[in-house]
Amino acid sequence: MKLSPQARPPKDFPLPVKAVLFDLDGTLLDTAPDLVAAANAMLGELVLPELDAESIKNFIGGGIATLVKRTLAASLESEPDAQLLERALPLYEKHYAKVMLNLTRPFAGVVEGLQAMRAQSLRLACVTNKVERFTRPLLGATGLLDFFELLVCGDNLPKKKPDPLPLRHACAHFGVEPREVLLIGDSPLDTQAARAAGCHIFCVSYGYNQGRDVRELDCDAIVATLRDAANLLRNL
Repeated sequence: MKLSPQARPPKDFPLPVKAVLFDLDGTLLDTAPDLVAAANAMLGELVLPELDAESIKNFIGGGIATLVKRTLAASLESEPDAQLLERALPLYEKHYAKVMLNLTRPFAGVVEGLQAMRAQSLRLACVTNKVERFTRPLLGATGLLDFFELLVCGDNLPKKKPDPLPLRHACAHFGVEPREVLLIGDSPLDTQAARAAGCHIFCVSYGYNQGRDVRELDCDAIVATLRDAANLLRNL
């Protein structure tokens, strides 16, 4: 099998995978344009200067509260004023609800990859830190919802990625061992959750990953598309 130029093959063969879990933002859907628009609309309503799109894109990961906090601080690490954050969160959610379906689309190869995995009788779930009231409409509007037997969203369980709980919950739902499960994601949150849960992990080369090189992530393979991921699983 020939891999795409950006892909790196798995470290270990074979991978006894029975179920595949997918991150949402930066893996299944290119949500960044609408996330950026909502963030800058929030900043405008707070009479704060807008940020460039690339900076906000690098803040994605960890859920809406994390994105808002980083946007207000204009930093991955700094903390904004607590009262400002309390004001900002509902404003962000209001603006995101208005724009979240404007430009968000599946990444290239996503639909084909999901179709191929389903044809391999793999059980599929979406495991995201995004809350369900945004996740379900996004997957529905982009035609992806019916691929998934299970959604595990950021507000469904007491903990979210990088904690392993969402992955372990999916394993229990499917009745499979963690070593029989593959997570496909794009960020350290995904790799840390997978390693802690005992699952395999592929990373996509096109994800957000806070501006870092995907090759820095502790993953079993790097794939250029979900179609490539499906090809790897079929050959394994």
